[in-house]
Amino acid sequence: MRESQLFFKTQKDFPKDEVAINAQLLLRANFIEKLMAGVYSYLPLGYRVREKIIRIIEEEMNALGAAEILMPALHPRSVWDATKRWETMGKIMYQFKDHSGREVGLGPTHEEVMAVIGKTVIDSYADLPRAVYQIQTKYRDEPRAKSGVLRGREFTMKDLYSFHTDEASLAEFYEEAKKAYTKVFTRAGLKAYATEASGGDFTKEYSHEFMVETNAGEDEMMLCRLCGFAQNTEISKLKSGTQCPKCQSGVLDKVTSVEVGNIFKLGTKFSEPVGFTYKNQEGRSMPVVMGSYGIGIERLLGTIVEVHHDDKGIVWPEAVAPFKAHLLRIGEATPELQRLSEETYHALQKSGVEVLFDDRERASSGEKFFDADLIGIPWRIVVSEKTLVREKVELKRRNEQEVKVITLNACIKSLTL
Repeated sequence: MRESQLFFKTQKDFPKDEVAINAQLLLRANFIEKLMAGVYSYLPLGYRVREKIIRIIEEEMNALGAAEILMPALHPRSVWDATKRWETMGKIMYQFKDHSGREVGLGPTHEEVMAVIGKTVIDSYADLPRAVYQIQTKYRDEPRAKSGVLRGREFTMKDLYSFHTDEASLAEFYEEAKKAYTKVFTRAGLKAYATEASGGDFTKEYSHEFMVETNAGEDEMMLCRLCGFAQNTEISKLKSGTQCPKCQSGVLDKVTSVEVGNIFKLGTKFSEPVGFTYKNQEGRSMPVVMGSYGIGIERLLGTIVEVHHDDKGIVWPEAVAPFKAHLLRIGEATPELQRLSEETYHALQKSGVEVLFDDRERASSGEKFFDADLIGIPWRIVVSEKTLVREKVELKRRNEQEVKVITLNACIKSLTL
């Protein structure tokens, strides 16, 4: 893509009303635009990152054997009355009446709707286990819509639901989901710890929150860096500096963290109220046992920025970067320099390298370098009068100081290995 055609303009100054690093950098680099507290638009670069994250999640959920669906965001009160959560979720759920006087709400989550849908598909033990997931917009009237995209009022969530004959089947799938989540976060460039946490209103058992260590977090966990054991401090009775109860060798640290995903064993909490049952091998009706597994797309994106940045801007992990390479044409656009930059651009595209080409005529060299560091694309390629003389290009990783002056073919080889 040519930067001269991109819907894009960086900001030199930090946004005055944003404290979180993710919001400051994403706004300055023009990945997002704030409409109001907790509500953001995703501009071309931000949209590309968001889509890369979604693609990773879809691949891992599909590998888990789950089928993708899409449920409505607008829900009638009747669906929520069965579990009595219309009242209990009232503080964060957008609830109103439509023109006919019907009470409706915007879905903050989808367990109730999923149970109702499940009744139309699952009749027998032979239909189980099954799993479906969606990637869909959620709405929550957050009283603390802050920390940039880490906590929004309108956001996208991947929510996975599994259906089972019994707790043993659920436990087996739960462990597989835990592995799939670890793969998602690793591929996105994060070290996430499966952290024991309260089951909340869902279950008396531990749930698991996937926590990433960062000072931007609102949570704390007791962590053993040796074996990866982690407990949310809300439930932990362990103290910092004590021996890890799992490996008996490591020492626990109290760590500030961000929750990027969670998984719950729901049991029959949502199936029983709506009569979501299956017939077992003896022909008896039994409530379907359910699990729920969530990842916030924008929260994951914001956490990546919180973890991967420096004093110049964002440093995107390659798997989620908007482009792999950022091509900069530096200096007066003479016919010879234009030729070299165009040849480089087309050769990169032909080789399958996703490239953003800064071909802007009115931007100074300083502005181009400033924007490249701020945007944070993994590889920077520079063509200039200096490289033109040698019929070469400059290649540099965003997070390294070394600059290589190499041929275009060598550059492409480095980017396509």
